[in-house]
Amino acid sequence: MNNYPKITDRKIRIGIVGCGRISKNHFGSIEKHADEMELIAICDIDPVTLAEHAEKYNVPAYSTMEEMLEKEQLDLVALCTPSGSHPEQTVLAAKHRIHVMTEKPMATRWKDGVRMVKACDEAGVHLFVVKQNRRNTTLQLLKRAVTEKRFGKIHMVHLNVFWTRPQSYYDQGNGWRGTWEFDGGAFMNQASHYVDLLDWLIGPVEKVQAMMSTTRDIEVEDTGVLNVKWRNGALGSMSVTMLTYPKNLEGSITILGEKGTVRVGGVAVNDIQLWQFEEPRDYDHQIQEANYETTSVYGFGHPLYYKNVIDVMRGLAAPETDGREGLKSLELLIAAYLSARDGTTVSLPLEY
Repeated sequence: MNNYPKITDRKIRIGIVGCGRISKNHFGSIEKHADEMELIAICDIDPVTLAEHAEKYNVPAYSTMEEMLEKEQLDLVALCTPSGSHPEQTVLAAKHRIHVMTEKPMATRWKDGVRMVKACDEAGVHLFVVKQNRRNTTLQLLKRAVTEKRFGKIHMVHLNVFWTRPQSYYDQGNGWRGTWEFDGGAFMNQASHYVDLLDWLIGPVEKVQAMMSTTRDIEVEDTGVLNVKWRNGALGSMSVTMLTYPKNLEGSITILGEKGTVRVGGVAVNDIQLWQFEEPRDYDHQIQEANYETTSVYGFGHPLYYKNVIDVMRGLAAPETDGREGLKSLELLIAAYLSARDGTTVSLPLEY
């Protein structure tokens, strides 16, 4: 299904760069796919963290990514590092002809995202951008309903991300959290998977308007609102805050159409709370089965995302979210920041 070299006769050899908060989802996914994938090496700039993970997983550990790439025979690297580090690390991996899987967001600047895609294209390697929430059972059902046009014309869409991140959260991580350079704010970091739903579920966006504010002692926003107009005529909005008291409250999406109304809520779009359509379908009874309990805003999509990556590298599937797909949500994010900064309506695409 693609022209990239296929790995068919052995396990896929992966290295993990960055052993912080999100990396456990990657280590766990590798373990679940142990028949197909092998952890070869890890990398982290924190010597204590690196030593702990080296002992736990019994693999070579490196303090620099370049040394790891030069000394190990890798097929793929997973970037679990601060978002602003992804561009240079992606370009470095591409130079070594190694495929890249990067956590969200793929970059904090539009030009860097474009640079990442070009570098991987020129090197002939895949660039995978993790969008694990797409694989959650609730959103898979919602995507199916949209694809089958069960809503008819979609009139209005609203998303809430009401979570909490105390000052102590931003103070950890050696000073990179809450910075424009390496992290981005509530929209770009914590709510980026919800921004992804704007395009993935509803379609191409025509224009956005945003306002943002900051309460924590950080550079970026911890609260914001976004108005959206889609090319298909739908209108919508998004409310995001990391100031909810005393804990994460909800991550939700509501879609109002001429023939259907759906609300998926819970702490992380894990609970279908309303599912009403003019015409029933045979899978409507799966609603309760699709709902799941979660204490994690990450959901359970990482192993499923890894399955697609493995299938792509085996030559059995096309990428669900490659670099170009990742650029769609990055473009929306940058448009929102430009709108909030300048007090203007920003039209898409950003470049022609």
